[in-house]
Amino acid sequence: MNQKNLLLIILLGIIVSSSSGCAALLVGGGAGAGTIAYLKGDLRSLEEASLQRVWEAAQKAIQELEFVVTSKQKDIFSAKLIAHGAQDKKVTVNLKKISDNLTEIKIRVGIFGDESLSRLLLERVRKHL
Repeated sequence: MNQKNLLLIILLGIIVSSSSGCAALLVGGGAGAGTIAYLKGDLRSLEEASLQRVWEAAQKAIQELEFVVTSKQKDIFSAKLIAHGAQDKKVTVNLKKISDNLTEIKIRVGIFGDESLSRLLLERVRKHL
């Protein structure tokens, strides 16, 4: 194998490995509503509900879990809630309007993520939808 082919294989390997997060989201997350993917500390989900409904459900879920809200921001395209839970873990909920009845939820707990707490919060959000 010559150096040119070897370099091409290495470059291709780097590209595939660096973009694998996006590929995993597409494969694991799918394109339909209700799909969930946990990647690099973020729990992402698509919900069949308007941004406003998901915003209200997220606030109820945060309150139900007794997190202390430290920041709220919302416009017609997106919303962001920041709260702190037990052991002062920062909880961030980002909402993005995909369409009138489809909203992306992205939940991150702490610096490195906490999948179980993120899933619990998503479960509570869905309960209030």
